[in-house]
Amino acid sequence: MSQVSDVVQEVIEDVRANGDDAVRRYSQKFDNWSPESFRLSAAEIEKIVASVPPTVIDDIKTVQANVRRFAQAQRDSMHDIEVQTQPGVFLGQKHLPIVASGAYVPGGRYPLTASAHMTVVTAKVAGVERVTACTPPLRGEIPPATVAALHLAGADEIHLLGGVQAVAAMALGTASIARVDLIAGPGNAYVAEAKRQLFGTVGIDLFAGPTEILIVADDAADPFIVAVDLLSQAEHGPDSPAVLITTSSALAEKVVEHIEAILPGMPTNDMAGPAWRDHGEVHVVGTLDEAYTRADTFASEHVQILTRNPREALERMRHYGALFLGEGTCVSYGDKAIGTNHVLPTRGAARYTGGLWVGKYLRTVTYQEVTSPAASAELGELCGRAARVELFEGHARSGDVRAAKYAGAPLSWAS
Repeated sequence: MSQVSDVVQEVIEDVRANGDDAVRRYSQKFDNWSPESFRLSAAEIEKIVASVPPTVIDDIKTVQANVRRFAQAQRDSMHDIEVQTQPGVFLGQKHLPIVASGAYVPGGRYPLTASAHMTVVTAKVAGVERVTACTPPLRGEIPPATVAALHLAGADEIHLLGGVQAVAAMALGTASIARVDLIAGPGNAYVAEAKRQLFGTVGIDLFAGPTEILIVADDAADPFIVAVDLLSQAEHGPDSPAVLITTSSALAEKVVEHIEAILPGMPTNDMAGPAWRDHGEVHVVGTLDEAYTRADTFASEHVQILTRNPREALERMRHYGALFLGEGTCVSYGDKAIGTNHVLPTRGAARYTGGLWVGKYLRTVTYQEVTSPAASAELGELCGRAARVELFEGHARSGDVRAAKYAGAPLSWAS
């Protein structure tokens, strides 16, 4: 990890000092990619989108409609408020979108087209004015489906640029890439470390770790489905935890048997195999109460409930990134199609945060107005007393002058 951190720091400082020149050098070094312009023109985007099969375009539009529908429902649930807490004293709250966000969509072995939906559609529903998207070339080629997804999602700029150099360019700004206020989207260890180091200079969605799945199952669960669903997430990477907690020892044994039978022929066995070998766990407990309690200790990113009464988990569980209830639902739906956001907390972060959602792109701000002279005088006297307890004389005097002006209170400190 120290090596990753050092490399990331070097790239960030180089981009900070040398801007586009550094970005171009690292893009050539890491991706063998150095076009005249990293940003795709409208004509280039139109040509790329036209090359994508119509069924893929239709599917992208359908998934994005699902994401947009849920994100809009989330936005509609957030209301601006104003209350009068006492006569003449008004307090309010507004939800203001950030001005510019960055969307990072990984490439490499797994070009996560779905991340375009999650990071661009959601930002646009929130009202973000400018969404800058970066995605790396795919083995030296333009990834057409990803570009199409970014365009259809509403990205204002699309740059064929990946890695730390992309994150640094969006966070710091260069001559060709204007800086953004928040960066969202998954990536490899270098991208995650870049977001960590740049947090504060720019907002980020989450400190990301390996993808996680935890399944709670009783004796009614189908062991074959349990096995398939565990491996569906293990293929994300060799360090992805896949955990089963069950009340049935017979089910546990069958699940392990199915996994051992499936893995050898799985095209992504090079990822899923080590993940299961090194990070797979099976826990057999006495009751579902114990299962839910133990599941909460993991605070897993994805928690799948395969029990007779799956909705019971809504009341019984507290720590998870997202719940997937019942056999008809699977984590892969959340990753690719159903409409909830797949950028979720990992490594126990579900104990204190949820995942990416429309509210992440909004700043909840407050305002105050005192229209009553009597109320201002009363608050001034209260503020004066409260501030002097804390030895903040300047604060106290701001209250004093209003108490004096509106209620004739003496100013002992004024000449």
